[in-house]
Amino acid sequence: MSMRKDMLAAVLHARWDPRPEYKPTPKDIEGKLTYLGSMVWRYPELKLERKPIPRIRDDEVLIRVRACGICGSDIHMYERDEDGYILYPGLTAFPVVIGHEFSGEIVEVGDKAYDAKGRKFEVGEPVCAEEMIWCGYCRACRDGYPNHCVNLQELGFTIDGAHAEYVKVTARHCWSIREIIDRLGEEKGFEAGALVEPTSVAYNAIFERAGGFRPGAYVVVFGAGPIGLAATALAKAAGAAKVIVSEIYDKRLELAKLVGADELINPRRLNEPVENKILELTDGEGADMYVEAAGAFNKTWPTIERCIWEGSKINAKVAAIGRAAGHVPIWFEVLQVRRAQVFGSQGHSGHGIFPSVIRLMASERIDMTRIITARFPLEKAVDAIKLISEHRDEHAKILIKP
Repeated sequence: MSMRKDMLAAVLHARWDPRPEYKPTPKDIEGKLTYLGSMVWRYPELKLERKPIPRIRDDEVLIRVRACGICGSDIHMYERDEDGYILYPGLTAFPVVIGHEFSGEIVEVGDKAYDAKGRKFEVGEPVCAEEMIWCGYCRACRDGYPNHCVNLQELGFTIDGAHAEYVKVTARHCWSIREIIDRLGEEKGFEAGALVEPTSVAYNAIFERAGGFRPGAYVVVFGAGPIGLAATALAKAAGAAKVIVSEIYDKRLELAKLVGADELINPRRLNEPVENKILELTDGEGADMYVEAAGAFNKTWPTIERCIWEGSKINAKVAAIGRAAGHVPIWFEVLQVRRAQVFGSQGHSGHGIFPSVIRLMASERIDMTRIITARFPLEKAVDAIKLISEHRDEHAKILIKP
C-alpha cells in the first residue's frame, strides 16, 4: 500500500448522559460502552474526520473499503428522540467510525491471518466481514453460539467500522468473495459483497433460528427495509410458493417485487385490517412463517397473532429480527392451541451462514444489488445518512463508495 499515514472516516460522537431512571449494567464501562445505547448516549453528531490508517496485529488484515452500506442501525445511532438520546437500543461505544456492511480488498496481511481453509490471506483478496466480533473462547462461543458472545464487540458500534477508506478486521471474521467477483465483475461484485452481511442476518433468522420451511410454504414478511428485502429474496429462493410483503412505503414495495415478492400490502392503503388481507391471500390458512423485520412489534404482533388464531395453519413460525425497545403483550393461548413458535434472532455468525449467502449471490439465485437506491462517495457520507433519515420512503439501501 502507499505511504499515506491517514485516511478519511465518518465518526459518530455522543455524550455519555444516562437517563435518570437508568441503572448501569455490570458490563457498562463508564463514559465509554453500554449495552443499552438509547438509555445512555445523548446528542449524537456525525463528522468526517481524518484518522490514522489502522495498524494491524498478526491475526488481522487491513482492507481497502470498496463499498459500505448504510444500515438502519447507523441511522438510529445518528437520529435522536425528543430528549436528545440516540434511537439505537443496543451495544455501543463512542466515538466510533460507523459502518459494518462492507466489502473491499486486502492491502496488508498479518503473519497469522488465515482464511476459513487454513490458508494465509493474500494481498488483493476480495473479502467481506462479519460485524459480530465474537471472542471464540467464552461459554456461548464454545457452545456454538457466536452471535451471543459474552465478550462481543461490534464493527461500527464499539470498534471502528467501514465508513472509511480502510478498516482492519480479525482474519477469522473475514470471508472471501472471490466467487462473487468472478461471476459478477468488480463493480457489481463489490456492491453485492457489501450486502452479504445484512442478507446473512435474514438467513440466520429464517433458516438457522426458525428452522426454515418446506418448499411450497406461505411466508409473510413485515417491513421491506434491507433485512426484510433480503428475507423476501431468500424465502423465494428457498421455494416459498407465495411471499407476501407488508410495508408502508410504496417505493420499498416496488423493490420487494423485484427481489421475489408475490403479493404486496401497504397497510396505509387498506380499508381493512392487514390480517384480513393476509388470510385472504393464503386461502384462510395464514402463513407457515412470519418474518418481523420492521421493528414495530406493537403494530405487527397483533396482526401476526390474529392470523395464527383465525387461520387454520398449525405449527406457524415467527422469526423476530427487528429491534424494538418496548414490551408487547402476548396471548399465550394462541401459541399453545396452534403450536406456534416465536424465534428471537440476533446476528449472522456461525452455522455456515456467510459462505451460504456468498454462494447464493455467486450463483445469482439472489441479486441483492437490486435494492440499492443511491450511491455516494465517502466525502458525502454525512449527507447520505441525512438523506435516508429524512426520506425513508424513497430509499432502501444506500452505498458509500470510498
